[in-house]
Amino acid sequence: MTGSARRHRGLRVALLLAGLLLPAGAGSLTAQQASFVHRLGADTMAVEQFTRTADRLAGEVVSRSGAVVTRLQYDVALGRDGRAVSATFRQRSAAGALLPNQPTEIRLTFTGDSVRREAVFADSTNVRVLPAVRGTPLQNPAFGLYEIPFAQMRRGNAASATFAAVNTGGGTPAIVTLATAGGDSIRASSGIIYRVDRDGRLLAVDASNTTQKLMSTRASERVDIAAIAATMTPVGVLSPRAVAHGSFMQSVVFISYGRPRVRQRTVWGGMLIPFDTIWRTGANEATHLATSRELAFSDVIVPPGLYTLWIFNARDGGPQLVINRQIGQWGTSYDPARDLGRVSMQLAPAPAHVEEFTITIRSLGGGRGALDFAWGSQVATATFTAR
Repeated sequence: MTGSARRHRGLRVALLLAGLLLPAGAGSLTAQQASFVHRLGADTMAVEQFTRTADRLAGEVVSRSGAVVTRLQYDVALGRDGRAVSATFRQRSAAGALLPNQPTEIRLTFTGDSVRREAVFADSTNVRVLPAVRGTPLQNPAFGLYEIPFAQMRRGNAASATFAAVNTGGGTPAIVTLATAGGDSIRASSGIIYRVDRDGRLLAVDASNTTQKLMSTRASERVDIAAIAATMTPVGVLSPRAVAHGSFMQSVVFISYGRPRVRQRTVWGGMLIPFDTIWRTGANEATHLATSRELAFSDVIVPPGLYTLWIFNARDGGPQLVINRQIGQWGTSYDPARDLGRVSMQLAPAPAHVEEFTITIRSLGGGRGALDFAWGSQVATATFTAR
């Protein structure tokens, strides 16, 4: 049994003992009922349960990301071809109450290559009609909704398919491309890999190669969503922003970055910073370096100004600090053509485990300094001279 399987089994046992997960034989279950625990490392971020029949997919997911615990209920009517005919979404609090200043429900009606969206409030209904070629309802973090396009792909024996993902927000639907990736795997254009059986049933979610890093595995037990919601506490901001500061020769250096947590995952050369990949050096927005004085990283000269920092974790030769001229972008937008240069870094053991990614700007005296990038059990260091 793999480590992931042992953790999942342990979590299921814990839920059973807490009375939040009911035995598979309890109640009137069907072969299409499923529950999922969506995890970020060792932390449970959401729990989902849904039931799929030939003409309906209905479920609920409780999520604790952000400042509050919320519950998303969804109910989708399916046509004979397996496509969504209509869908209803309801956002609720952990206790099941309506959310302030939010619609009581969102209704979607799919007709041809368009979708009619109705946001229902107590005193009015807001209506929009949006283009949605091969439209399908998809709403994060309800992964069960992916069974709709998966079933269509399996039914048509399609190696790939493109869908318009219609969510509750009312904006232009995003385009999602799904492609078979060998065996029972289907890869989304986002990079998430889904394990899917021949009937289109979702078996597992693997987002370890994306910035989401979520993992999830299917179970057949019924879940008490209301009881789970009552025990959940919000996680707040997953990767809060921080600023590192240093002073050199009456000038300043700042680095603004996001601080993700390890959450019992592997770091350097593992899940979080894989070998031979470019990493945003933090989370969310790109990590920015501001300097009021020229900095020399060996033969890489950084003039005064604003830059973004990236790390290329080379399997051979160790991590490299990448200094890039592009600024103001999200951390997944990296343009190698705008690199100013790359600097080799020294990777050494950290004095103690560093749960939250931490950047430190140290003075070494005489205008010399060091940038430390500490996470998990190791710290990567790049030295420079202010001139």
